[in-house]
Amino acid sequence: MIEREVTVTNRAGLHTRPASMIVRLASRFQSEFFIQKDGYEINGKSIIGVMTLAAEQGATLMLQLDGVDEVEAADALALLFEDGFGEVK
Repeated sequence: MIEREVTVTNRAGLHTRPASMIVRLASRFQSEFFIQKDGYEINGKSIIGVMTLAAEQGATLMLQLDGVDEVEAADALALLFEDGFGEVK
């Protein structure tokens, strides 16, 4: 299992578009994927789960991945967060 801390950098936070980007990207990998925020954990491959986080700009999240491609998945997801989902930061 690998854990990676990320910060939401885009102004609008995790609204529908970034949430769907996370789920689409995570679904390409075999690894199980969970996101933690403030002691709450959700399945990162569930659009409803990601939306319930209501993560605003500046929120810190912990990504947890477990599986054969966990490193590649963690790197790809961290890059998505670092890029601000292609939105204005």
